Amino acid sequence: MLLVLSAEHRAHLGCLPRAGAAAVGELGRLALEQLRRGAAPRACETAARKLNIGVDTIQHGVEGLVYLLTESSKLMISEVDFQDSIHVLGFSDELNKSLLQLYLDNRKEIRSVLGELAPRLPSYHSLEWRLDVQLASRSLRQQIKPAVTMKLHLNQNEDQTAQVLQTDPATLLHLIQQLEQALGEMKMNHCRRIVRNMK
Repeated sequence: MLLVLSAEHRAHLGCLPRAGAAAVGELGRLALEQLRRGAAPRACETAARKLNIGVDTIQHGVEGLVYLLTESSKLMISEVDFQDSIHVLGFSDELNKSLLQLYLDNRKEIRSVLGELAPRLPSYHSLEWRLDVQLASRSLRQQIKPAVTMKLHLNQNEDQTAQVLQTDPATLLHLIQQLEQALGEMKMNHCRRIVRNMK
């Protein structure tokens, strides 16, 4: 699976040849620090003075590397696919080897950092439901008005919460059909490949 780079990301990575293969290590270190702790303008200014390159060039290079490393790590791109992905940039062999080594050395750490940044979503615990039917009211002597009431129990950060939902059977049936369709699509080869790469 190849990583497709947009024109903006290609432009950001385009500053790497000006910085040189030796500077890739420094820019890679800054990219990893940005992933761990967020943007650090002072570190970019220090690196710019040290490497005798403009601050904007350093910042664009770091942003390009952050994108390249995070997207490649998310997809767990193989060594060959990574090389093919950056080959289109037209860098020298030495620079390509430096980028590949940077990726191989740090992809596990990057995946763990991205895992920590992912939101913790609630998970299903149990469901209680009840069917209510209104047969008549003061204004209408004969009517049938069904309603399904559900109490959804969720686990979130070791705490249990409950959500009460109410709907009519037609809407519930439509929701069930949509969920069954989504589950059917998950069995397709394309979706399986995506899920396998997300793990």
